[in-house]
Amino acid sequence: MASIPLILLLSLYALYAAMAARISPLFLDLERPASWLRTPFDTSNYGKLQLNNGLALTPQMGWNSWNFFGCNINEKVIKETADALISTGLADLGYKYVNIDDCWSSLTRNTKGELEPDPKTFPSGIKALADYVHEKGLKLGIYSDAGAFTCQVRPGSLYHENDDAQLFALWGVDYLKYDNCFNLGIKPEERYPPMRDALNSTGRTIFYSLCEWGVDDPALWAGKVGNSWRTTDDITDSWESMTTIADLNDKWASYAGPGGWNDPDMLEVGNGGMTYMEYRGHFSIWALMKAPLLMGCDVRKMTAKTFEILSNEEVIAVNQDPLGVQGRKVSVGGNNDCSQFHMLGNFRFGLVLSLKTGLLLLYGTVVLKLSRLQPNGKC
Repeated sequence: MASIPLILLLSLYALYAAMAARISPLFLDLERPASWLRTPFDTSNYGKLQLNNGLALTPQMGWNSWNFFGCNINEKVIKETADALISTGLADLGYKYVNIDDCWSSLTRNTKGELEPDPKTFPSGIKALADYVHEKGLKLGIYSDAGAFTCQVRPGSLYHENDDAQLFALWGVDYLKYDNCFNLGIKPEERYPPMRDALNSTGRTIFYSLCEWGVDDPALWAGKVGNSWRTTDDITDSWESMTTIADLNDKWASYAGPGGWNDPDMLEVGNGGMTYMEYRGHFSIWALMKAPLLMGCDVRKMTAKTFEILSNEEVIAVNQDPLGVQGRKVSVGGNNDCSQFHMLGNFRFGLVLSLKTGLLLLYGTVVLKLSRLQPNGKC
């Protein structure tokens, strides 16, 4: 910050002030060659509202249990998390989904062939939990698998799509994360549409999140199937994992848009494996990529710094911009690509974020410069 010339800061501020007075979107020099307009902001594949369920007009926001809790979940954790979303004000910022991941169900189906919650950890049942969450103005998500079993070897929904979807709807579920374990070698293009059809037939509007890990390039076909689709393997709480996943997700930017989003996995902000600055970069990149903002930490006990990152209204606004153009990485430099530039849109006039967030507005285009110092202090 100290190395940035004062005149540059004043110039940027003046530029922002002049642009902020404009109500209509900015338009750049249209005499530039058409090739400049198409690269790297091709959005020709985005915005396929194929599901017609009215959801995912902007990327989903909320919380998921897996990254922090794994299988150590119970209804008390879910209720307290819902309480924390309200008490911290995070719900008011858009974090509405409270998503239960794997391990909520019993190890086998009941005598009727139905899924049922584990009686030890969810004794009140999922419907009672959904009612609790709904009373707070939030939405409840649940997990299943497009295979014979879930990844933690609980019953999967393959060949049980209609029964399970009806049960989820009866319970009042608002969101389904649908995983890819124990898939019997059947192509995901065959396994995922039946659950889409089953969910739609219930008459309840349920967000459909495909967790296919990017195996069969779901961006190419999932816009007709789900509201979001995983483009990568699971994230881990490290800078290396986060940046690798961001690069993999970047490839599919032109397929993201209102109704369906590329999903590079849940946020790790606050789980302890990265520094404060790295977590800021993580959150900013996910926001610019129009990725789902699903918190993966224990929001009941988050630190002030974690809350500061996750509650940054300007960064959230970039993610929730209704135009829905996914930002792209346009330049890298430094040792091990430690300095990266991400850009959002050709003509979109978006919010200007303060310099401390790492985001600048330059001529109607949001640019993120992400730098990470090496141990020797050099980038």
